[in-house]
Amino acid sequence: MMAIQYFWRHPLAEQVRAEGREQGREEGRIEVRREMIPRILEWRGIPVADGTRERVTACTDLGQLEVWAQRAVHATDPAELFGTE
Repeated sequence: MMAIQYFWRHPLAEQVRAEGREQGREEGRIEVRREMIPRILEWRGIPVADGTRERVTACTDLGQLEVWAQRAVHATDPAELFGTE
């Protein structure tokens, strides 16, 4: 009798699932940063304009979001997030 190789047990299927999990994790990290940056400013009593919020939420570069998050900790004005990119 011939063994049945189910697709979901195939190495290619496992690779696709692993890549999908990693992509989901990356998207989750991006979303967390997008939410965190305006929140940090607001916690510090700095009002966040809609334009600033839109620019942050439109960003998909995790590295850039990390830079902005670090700047948000020390900024006195939201414009300082984008100062010297």
